[in-house]
Amino acid sequence: QVQLVESGGGLVQAGGSLRLSCVASGLTFITYTMGWFRQAPGKEREFMSAISKSGSSTFYADSVKGRFTISRDNVRNTVYLQMDSLEPDDTAAYYCTARSSHGNYYIARAWDYWGQGTLVTVSS
Repeated sequence: QVQLVESGGGLVQAGGSLRLSCVASGLTFITYTMGWFRQAPGKEREFMSAISKSGSSTFYADSVKGRFTISRDNVRNTVYLQMDSLEPDDTAAYYCTARSSHGNYYIARAWDYWGQGTLVTVSS
């Protein structure tokens, strides 16, 4: 059974930082591209970032490019999202996700597995 378990969310002031973690189990981690999406209340789930299986390639939504950094540890089966210069508009539930296929990272339904999410709240 595949499990993705996120942690690291919380309340932070604008301009602050948070580091999200996602531990994967039940899958061969190195064979999966890993990603992060977020979903704000009343909005659709939105692609944030993805990292290739080896970690050599990373991808970001324009809205977070330069502020967020994705990384992975293939020994610990963990993917991270370092979030800096946080803004109130970053407030959302953040979801870790995994996929074994190539394709458009922006499409949520193309990803295979999802975590339960961790809530990030940025106060102004």
